[in-house]
Amino acid sequence: MVKRALNLGLGADYVLMDSWFCFPKILAALGRHLPVICMAKDMPTVLYHYKGQWVRLSKLYSQLRKRPGKAKILSSLVVETKEGQQIKIVFVRNRNKKLQWLGIVSTDTKLSDEEVVRIYGKRWDIEVFFKMMKHYLNLERETQLRDYDGMVAHITIAMSRYIFLAFEQRCHDDPRTLGSLFFACSDEMKDLSLVVALQRILSLAMQEIRSAGIVTEDVALALVDSIMNIAIDMLQTGQRLFQRNNAITVN
Repeated sequence: MVKRALNLGLGADYVLMDSWFCFPKILAALGRHLPVICMAKDMPTVLYHYKGQWVRLSKLYSQLRKRPGKAKILSSLVVETKEGQQIKIVFVRNRNKKLQWLGIVSTDTKLSDEEVVRIYGKRWDIEVFFKMMKHYLNLERETQLRDYDGMVAHITIAMSRYIFLAFEQRCHDDPRTLGSLFFACSDEMKDLSLVVALQRILSLAMQEIRSAGIVTEDVALALVDSIMNIAIDMLQTGQRLFQRNNAITVN
């Protein structure tokens, strides 16, 4: 399935899997195409090479030095599988307390411990998605198939239903459906400087003053000029202090 997706031009950064598929042969086969991150399972038949010995996951964990305190990431290391593949195992604290730790495997050994945990955490959204598909959109429930192409067709139909519903939800609830208007407003807010924002506020204030006739035009303009001069002086003073502090730090 992974090769089929890649051949169709569907790219991915990682393959995320449950512990059901965390076997050396599967990791090695998938690792030829994409990096894999999955939950490891402590099994007597799945061994890892560490300090000249082949040990199971629980034995491996017991030999490691753990981080002190209540750290979420307890320890990590790079080991070798029976397939000759280098993998990284990150041990994290288990919130369910049935088992004090969990092991997360990454075939990309260059990833940091925090990044491995962060990427694997995305599996929760995927699990929620499939639960919704099965309970409400009849995935696996409206047909029984043994043909691979038929399964692909059925899954495609079920996912098309989800796409239509997700699109309808975005049209009603998500401001990003405004398209270019949303991004234009975002860019404007991002690029709007303090001086420009102050100018706009004062312009609106000037309009209100003119319409109300409270003070003369000359007095209002003098007030605006004074406020803008003070704002510019404050910004320039802040820039000078920032540059001086940087110079002191460098020296």
